[in-house]
Amino acid sequence: MKDLCVACVQMQHAPGDKRSNMTKIQTFLQQASQREVDLIAFPEMCLTGYVHVRDLGREQIEALAEHVPEGPATQQLLRLSKELDMSIGVGLIEQDEDGSLYNAYVVTMPDGTWACHRKLHCFISQHMQSGESHTVFDLPQGARAAILICYDNNHVENVRVAALMGAEILLAPHQTGGAKSPSPRSMGLIDPQLWHNRAQNPQALRAAFQGPKGRSWLMRWLPARAHDNGLYLLFSNGVGLDHGEVRTGNAMILDPYGEILAESTSIEDDMVVADLDASQLEMSSGRRWLKSRRPELYTRLTIPTGQEQSIRRSREMDRG
Repeated sequence: MKDLCVACVQMQHAPGDKRSNMTKIQTFLQQASQREVDLIAFPEMCLTGYVHVRDLGREQIEALAEHVPEGPATQQLLRLSKELDMSIGVGLIEQDEDGSLYNAYVVTMPDGTWACHRKLHCFISQHMQSGESHTVFDLPQGARAAILICYDNNHVENVRVAALMGAEILLAPHQTGGAKSPSPRSMGLIDPQLWHNRAQNPQALRAAFQGPKGRSWLMRWLPARAHDNGLYLLFSNGVGLDHGEVRTGNAMILDPYGEILAESTSIEDDMVVADLDASQLEMSSGRRWLKSRRPELYTRLTIPTGQEQSIRRSREMDRG
């Protein structure tokens, strides 16, 4: 891996308004270009909107979807990548040639190549499918990257597989925080009035974003994903009201030791930037642990326990 300058964005999308969301994305891209960013990560489904999709019929979702890479948004991102000499990660809805719909994340690169990940644990709509493979690829800037979308990151196995496939950077786009959960110590809904009153009382909303429904929840597990696997992690997230729920932002960049290089405390749209030092990877704890694995002891990880259930059933009461 070479040293890179990277950015993570938190943004409030306009549900169903791809034109408005792309305009906002382009504004951030111009800011990132001025800071000579090599790689930028935007949130999950930020191009199309997220939570409102659960209430849409199939035809309505198809109207938001596009083929990758032939679709107009992907083509526009490819042009912007070349123009700005930047790799760009954006969440959208993909429709494949067979008509199947996916919560997807595309990374366009300045050399004209692209990568697309289909969320492995998709539950937002019965009309959308889950992906069936991990996504690890080479960036032309000189690094190997992986993509895991939101709930994909909750499974430690997914991040470990990415690391074993050589990932040095993990793009982790989310729409999380402030979500309903059956666990009394995992997130929880944020009163939308805090968002509506943010101009008059920003401290109350910021406290909610930084508390157990936002950052404190992330700190229970997000640094471990980076530390245990010896990789840089780019956490991008929605912020603000999303179809009745309040996303908590907290965009951050973590190093291979799980330390935070940069993070946002803003309650609005924001971007954080950090330089990634390639020399930190090789001797990180996670990298050394990968070398001391005993795979013959881990076969039980691939054996069903009988407790497995569909992702939609297991997520009926919460999201993450």
